[in-house]
Parts: sequence; C-alpha cells; structure tokens
Amino acid sequence: MNLLLTSCGLETDTIQQIFVNMLNKPMDQVHALFIPTAANSPDAIDVLPKCLEDLLRCGIPRENILVYDLYDRISDEQMQELDAVYLCGGSPSYLLRRINEGGFRATLLRYIGKNGVVLGVSAGSMVFASQMENNLGLLHCPLHVHCPDEKRIAPGRYPLSRTEDIMLGNRQGIVFDGNDMIVFE
Repeated sequence: MNLLLTSCGLETDTIQQIFVNMLNKPMDQVHALFIPTAANSPDAIDVLPKCLEDLLRCGIPRENILVYDLYDRISDEQMQELDAVYLCGGSPSYLLRRINEGGFRATLLRYIGKNGVVLGVSAGSMVFASQMENNLGLLHCPLHVHCPDEKRIAPGRYPLSRTEDIMLGNRQGIVFDGNDMIVFE
C-alpha cells in the first residue's frame, strides 16, 4: 500500500525522499491531485501554499497538479491517470464528511488498492484512523498528529493490527509494508 501519513507533509528530506521513491518515475512526469478541502478555517487556509510547495519542491510541474475540491465526481479512469493524491490538513471531520458524502471514498480506496500513491497531511492522515467515525479503515488505531517530541511514538515497525494510539510528531511519517506499518523520522 503506497500510503504515507504525516503531520506536516514533506517536512524533512527523509519524508520527501520516501514520497519521491514511492512514485518511481521522473518527477517532471508526475501528475498529482491536490485536495485542499480540509482547510476550512483561516489558519488551515494559511498553510495551503506550503502544502502546494511540497509538491513543487519535489519537482512536480505546477501544470501537472490538479486541485480537486471534492464537489464534482472524479472517475476511476481519471484517478488512474494520476500518480499521487495529496490530502491537505485542516478539519479531519469536515474532510471525511466530504469524502464520504461526495462519493470519493470508494474511488480513493480503489486507487489505493491499485497501488496509487497517497500522501496524508495532518487531517489528511487522520481520516484513515479508527477514532474518526466512518473513517477510511486503513488504520485500526487512533492517530494523533502534531505531537510534541516527548510524546511521539518511537520510530520502528509496528503491526498493522495495532490498536494503541499513535502519537505522530511533526517530523515523522508512517508507511506500510505488508502487515506492518513503519514509523520513521
């Protein structure tokens, strides 16, 4: 599963390199879907340029980034033309409601099932976690983001069946390998 969950996006060189490696093609040929929907408050909206900059800094051309607000339907065929989906931060409950009500849930899960690359940032990561009602079902445990260093989870390999909370720091990420998730920094 090519899912990368973060608190702050491509905050470190390590997180950025893992994202680039997941794409497995020249970055100037990557086409990304940028979903800013969770940013429904002034503070979250202020962070959107940094999120877009994450993709540009990797070398993805601006013309290859499609902004998608979850109001129109996107087909599986359109999704398969994309190399990555970037789920921005903001309100996780609002984002999840829009994903579910707008019919994007099944489309996104099929995309992930076909090895599509998805990068979750803050709220965009939390929508996969168990503490969210009607979550996307890929994490069996609660996920907390932006955790202080003294509370963050230790890097390492954990079973995907884990039910204990994950406290993810701003410079950490989670990737998936078979029946395990790997927390790294």
